[in-house]
Amino acid sequence: MSAEAADREAATSSRPCTPPQTSWFEFLLEEALLEQHLQKPSPDPPPVQLIVQFLEQASKPSVNEQNQVQPPPDNKRNRILKLLALKVAAHLKWDLDVLEKSLSVPVLNMLLNELLCISKVPPGTKHVDVDLSSLPPTTAMAILLYNRWAIRTIVQSSFPVKQVKPGPPQLNVMNQMQQEKELTENILKVLKEQAADSILVLEGALKLNKDLYVHTIRTLDLLAMEPGMVNGETESSTAGLKISAEEIQCQVCYDLGAIYFQQGSTNAAVHENAKEKFFKTKELIAKNGSSSLHFTIDEERLAGYCQACGVLTSSSDDASQQATPYSQIHSCMKSGNYQDLVKIFLEDNLTLSLPVQFRQSVLRELFQKAQQGNDALDEVCFKVCVCNTVCDVLQGLTIDIQFCQLFLKPSKEKIDFLLEVCSRSINLENASEMLKRKMAAFLKNLCLGLEDLQLVFMISSHELFIKLLKDDERKLLIDQMRKRSPRINLCTKPVTSFYDIPASASVNIGQLEHQLILSVDPWRIRQILIELHGMTSERQFWTISNKWEVPNVYGNVILGIKDNLTRDLVYILMAKGLHCCAIKDFVHAKQLFAACLELVTEFSPKLRQVMLNEMLLLDIYTHEAGAGVSGERPPSDLISRVRGYLEMRVPDIPLRQVIAEECVAFLLNWRENEYLTMQVPLPLVQTNPYVKLGQLLAATCKELPGPKESRRTAKDLWEVVVQICSVSNQHKRGNDGRVSLIKHRESTLGIMYSSWECYFFFSLQEPLVLTTILSLFVKLHNVREDIVNDIAAEHISIWPSSIPNLQSVDFEAVAVTVKELVSYALTINANNHFWLIIQADIYFATNQYSAALHYYLQAGAVCSDFFNKMVPPDVYTDQVIKRMIKCCSLLNCHTQVAILCQFLREVDYKTAFKALQEQNSHDAMDSYYEYIWDVTILEYLTYLHHKRGETDKRQIAIKAIGQTELNASNPEEVLQLAAQRRKKKFLQAMAKLYF
Repeated sequence: MSAEAADREAATSSRPCTPPQTSWFEFLLEEALLEQHLQKPSPDPPPVQLIVQFLEQASKPSVNEQNQVQPPPDNKRNRILKLLALKVAAHLKWDLDVLEKSLSVPVLNMLLNELLCISKVPPGTKHVDVDLSSLPPTTAMAILLYNRWAIRTIVQSSFPVKQVKPGPPQLNVMNQMQQEKELTENILKVLKEQAADSILVLEGALKLNKDLYVHTIRTLDLLAMEPGMVNGETESSTAGLKISAEEIQCQVCYDLGAIYFQQGSTNAAVHENAKEKFFKTKELIAKNGSSSLHFTIDEERLAGYCQACGVLTSSSDDASQQATPYSQIHSCMKSGNYQDLVKIFLEDNLTLSLPVQFRQSVLRELFQKAQQGNDALDEVCFKVCVCNTVCDVLQGLTIDIQFCQLFLKPSKEKIDFLLEVCSRSINLENASEMLKRKMAAFLKNLCLGLEDLQLVFMISSHELFIKLLKDDERKLLIDQMRKRSPRINLCTKPVTSFYDIPASASVNIGQLEHQLILSVDPWRIRQILIELHGMTSERQFWTISNKWEVPNVYGNVILGIKDNLTRDLVYILMAKGLHCCAIKDFVHAKQLFAACLELVTEFSPKLRQVMLNEMLLLDIYTHEAGAGVSGERPPSDLISRVRGYLEMRVPDIPLRQVIAEECVAFLLNWRENEYLTMQVPLPLVQTNPYVKLGQLLAATCKELPGPKESRRTAKDLWEVVVQICSVSNQHKRGNDGRVSLIKHRESTLGIMYSSWECYFFFSLQEPLVLTTILSLFVKLHNVREDIVNDIAAEHISIWPSSIPNLQSVDFEAVAVTVKELVSYALTINANNHFWLIIQADIYFATNQYSAALHYYLQAGAVCSDFFNKMVPPDVYTDQVIKRMIKCCSLLNCHTQVAILCQFLREVDYKTAFKALQEQNSHDAMDSYYEYIWDVTILEYLTYLHHKRGETDKRQIAIKAIGQTELNASNPEEVLQLAAQRRKKKFLQAMAKLYF
């Protein structure tokens, strides 16, 4: 009997006699399908997807009489299903290439574990502890197959995978894909932990030097028989499909080489091991021939591995090191032997063996080294670029932009080298007419692009040019160059260059002014101004750029300087310093301010103090953008300077409002509350409105949370902010030129300046301070009589609930401020759930329901580890849940409404039932039933679908009710756990839809 006939007989004899389950008919159908494929005369294997079907049916959980989910039973039916899956793999001769392409990681892991089980490998045994030489051949081969697959899977997981473009979001499909992804990640994690053991097992296999056997359909049938019927054949050395020792070594060497190559990215010595294994694989293939191998190897990939290992590893054998251009280039780049590097590129222009992408990558690396300060590489970059360009021309590719940039200023040396490369890149005797035409067109276009006639003559008189272009073509080229531009005249004497014409005084002044605008070097600016004032004394050079802006409070003092040169210098240094500060170029700003300070110290104490103030503000900005980002406290010297500025009492010093704002905000941000509340001088509080506001904010934050009777400072702060938000007829502009967000009001308390700037609040970064001022504005917003939807905020109860004169408050400006403040706060900390709830409430109040749901869900996600923990009840209050319900209802997502009704402390059955009655729902409807844990709602759904005659949906609802964990007789802990699990899955599904 032939092997194929034996396989068919074995497959037929494995069919059971009686069906043990109601789905037995489907099982018999699949077994018959397997037999049908095995009996086909054509060599086509059975579909690999049968393995998936058999293993899925064998791994289905069962339900006992108490409706409890149990693991898959180890009965005859499931054993036969697993056996059928193994038979399909055996029919494919356990070809891992075929199996990996068609099966997912979880399915293939299940299949190989079944192979280990049926091959008598004790479960829980570490493969590295087993002596392969003492095991039966099929058992040893099963262990090798599993560990080879483990290594291959680890290597494959390190390759980038092209993401499949997702279709319309379907909740069931998304959940299934997510489950499979999580399962794959878990398996990969285990495989990577056991990678060292798998490598040792495969290294041990290289020492076996004996043939092994892999299971066939026949040996699998023998193993499936009753123990008394087995004659011991499967334990012998001749059972199964024979795999020679050399074939095993070839495949194992290849797999070990792949894993060593992957690990070599962090350990260069491992590349030597990879190189050894790959070259050993190459030798075995050369010895036995690739057609004799039972397991196929991608020889192109193997060649790539060998080439990469030859480049990345050093060898004592000079011949092997110089075997390929890649290794030679790598050696030249490593040693800095750039002369030989150019020689290699020149020689390759004849053979064109190096890929274009590789040539470009070498040139990019050279450019990067040149940009890092190695000026000697400029010439090397040019030469390699020329070699690449000529190579591109010969291959019919477009000329790279880098070549055009390098030829912006051509020279005799550059043209000489270009002509040398062109001559050595084409063999005129053997070259095709196509190559000659490409080279001729390149040289012709090069001549047309040059303006220097001496360089044109160098090309046109070269031997290569004369051979490639005929006489009539050369004449035509000369005519084209005559017509191209009136500046080109093909005579012996070249025309005078534009840059050789002597420049007039006005041209020189214009050039110097241009340099003055661009320069940020204070000493260069001074030198330019001296030259300009030496040319003319009539110009005011501080006016040449409308971008140079100095605040009015400083401009009046600076423009009062009598000496024109000093006035221009001080003004320009100040303007450029302020601009650099605005664009966060703090290094140049410090240089400009330091130079200006040194200059004004000689003649103006007033301007000296101005510059000291500006340098203080610069130091504040520098710390906030640098060390302050990581939470490092500012140096004590900086804090002392900030206090000194606020307490300064120098008369007639022009002051910028923003400096006072930033100083007070700086003290609040770094929690200098003790100074603001206890140590700040009383006259300073009475005269400086920012200090007064900072003191009230610090005191209010210090008392949080506290009893109501200790919140006198909160009331004082409330009154001040209400006055700030009082209505006047116009916006006013401050001394800094900024327009306030809040409309101006003349203060009667003497607390505020005549023009209040609300920008102060946007300098605050301390979370508690931000939360306090945000809750104050939210409360002020909610006080409005015609407000429909209140906004929730933390600590909102500490503020008064009414205002004596509502008409005096500009609530429109308050609403704008709330929106801007919460947006600014979220840039400071995007994971503050209370701020996210405020943002969601704002969107809810303005009828932007999708955006509101986004932020409600985000608030819950950030405080529950993406809903893996319970969302705190102070985040998802009943008010928040009701607003989420209304958002879903207005978005026509009625099933989501019904599910959210369960989240309330008392389930809102009326709203849930009304929502379920809606038939025009834009959500997944019955796909959400698995997230409902309230049996009353599920029973209503069953009744509703029965009434409508929707049998399929009714069955889904019945299935949801029938889950044992929802049984009303269960303990309260079980019911709560079931509800929490469904809450988690539902909220995660919602987040995927709205994020």
